[in-house]
Amino acid sequence: MMAKYLVTGSYTAESWAAQIENPQNRIEVIGKQMAAMGVNILAGYLAFGDTDLVIIIEGPDDITAASMLMKVASTGAVSNLSTTVLIDPEDAVEAMKKAKDFGYTPPKS
Repeated sequence: MMAKYLVTGSYTAESWAAQIENPQNRIEVIGKQMAAMGVNILAGYLAFGDTDLVIIIEGPDDITAASMLMKVASTGAVSNLSTTVLIDPEDAVEAMKKAKDFGYTPPKS
């Protein structure tokens, strides 16, 4: 099973200017580039508010996803890049079952 990630970010003023000058579906463009690394875009949107870009991707592992996102961040085209690992509901149920047997005790005052 591939790992899933929620990725958000904001385009820089220069990135917006370039896209206005040459309009294109950047989610489609980066999707093809990500596919070369074994990463697929499951959903992608432009958004209003604190972030301009919201995508859900799946990849073979954290290292692959991190390396791809490091490269994106290194270009300076996207700022405020944030990645959240997503867990399928079935996996969350398995985690809950394991948590039941975990012998953790909280600190006491």
